[in-house]
Amino acid sequence: MPLLSLTLTTINLQYKAAPVPFPTISSKPTTCQSLSSKPRLRKLFKTTSSFRFSKTQGLSASLLANSASGFHRFKEMVMVFDSYIVGTFLVSLLGFVFLFILRHNNNSRKKKIEKGSRDFKIQTDAVSGTEIGECLPENGSGTDVIIVGAGVAGAALAYTLGKDGRRVHVIERDLTEPDRIVGELLQPGGYLKLVELGLEDCVEEIDAQRVLGYALFKDERNTKLSYPLEKFHADVAGRSFHNGRFIQRMREKASTLPNVRLEQGTVTSLLEENGTIRGVQYKTKDGQELGAYAPLTIVCDGCFSNLRRSLCNPKVVDVPSCFVGLVLENCELPFSNHGHVILGDPSPILFYPISSTEVRCLVDVPGQKVPSIANGEMANYLKTMVAPQVPPELRDAFIAAVNKGNIRTMPNRSMPADPHPTPGALLMGDAFNMRHPLTGGGMTVALSDIVVLRDLLRPLHDLHDAACLTKYLESFYTLRKDEIS
Repeated sequence: MPLLSLTLTTINLQYKAAPVPFPTISSKPTTCQSLSSKPRLRKLFKTTSSFRFSKTQGLSASLLANSASGFHRFKEMVMVFDSYIVGTFLVSLLGFVFLFILRHNNNSRKKKIEKGSRDFKIQTDAVSGTEIGECLPENGSGTDVIIVGAGVAGAALAYTLGKDGRRVHVIERDLTEPDRIVGELLQPGGYLKLVELGLEDCVEEIDAQRVLGYALFKDERNTKLSYPLEKFHADVAGRSFHNGRFIQRMREKASTLPNVRLEQGTVTSLLEENGTIRGVQYKTKDGQELGAYAPLTIVCDGCFSNLRRSLCNPKVVDVPSCFVGLVLENCELPFSNHGHVILGDPSPILFYPISSTEVRCLVDVPGQKVPSIANGEMANYLKTMVAPQVPPELRDAFIAAVNKGNIRTMPNRSMPADPHPTPGALLMGDAFNMRHPLTGGGMTVALSDIVVLRDLLRPLHDLHDAACLTKYLESFYTLRKDEIS
């Protein structure tokens, strides 16, 4: 319609531009003599009529010509308009096809990222000259955090960061159930941290025992000290258990997250580039040397950490004494659901339940050298020096455990936290800070540190921002002091 209106308007304008020249009538009065002659009047009428007819015929011809010209122009404009429509349709179609292909490629890339697919590249180690593999992230995907060690701290941290959406790669030397004589009593404060992290169910189904306080024994006297838990929920209490069962429960829970990967391997070194830790080199279960890379590496490989020296100021780890561990069976503690501390000579003796039928006994032996187990010196020491100080209710079970021969020892280590801030890396757990096991606070401190780190990293969505990540990690060492003091 706009084109037709334009054409008709053009024709109309052309018509108006060429008006028909009608004859003019003189304003002079006509004399009777001039009009009285009929032949002359007829001649004038014929002349005028002929003039008007010729002009009308000329106008019609002009209109027809102009109409033909306008219709021709209108036809040309319609053809141009049709070509624009066809062109626009073709361009739109090509654009739609392009967007479809682009979206399909993006979806394919996302699926590959979700599956955690990686390329594998063989490199040669510059120091040893041996070939090592490198896990390369495909299409920019990969690992956000590498955790070295999957003990209490490492397993809890893996679940916590994985639940926040981080892609976590845990490398643990041995993924079978640990068998330790420490890390078996979690204080009520530690249980509250488990609840805060969503890990409280990890003390279920492992025959864990509720601990409500301590009983102290000295000579012939004793007293009971309960935790001040009146203001808390009835479920809040300490928990004691087999350390290995507790750790396995946390490992299992962490591995249920699709973005957490647990792998058995031994980390041999940290990979550093221009002062920043880029990842780790490790040996897999089948002996293959690999390199794993992430913007953040957290070392949680325990009190015997071989990576600690790279991330903290050199300190001498104090070993004031050793624990000698036994398991007493089918006996009842004088105070149920309480840990027992015997203030003996020359050092304390601990008893606490680790299941419904077992009681852990830890004998503190001063110094770094303990009597030999192999030649019987340890059994003799326990029977003659320790047994007389054990409460009568437990003495027979204690001697039976000594005779059974399942005696184990472990050095008690103490090391203050003195980190050397290193971009891209962090120390946690016993690798970072150790208290004497008599305090029973090691696991509580580790879980508290995890809560601090989780809350600290939550606003930092991109861990690849090295400068920003370094500032956050430096803040961790300051913030944790307020939590654990």
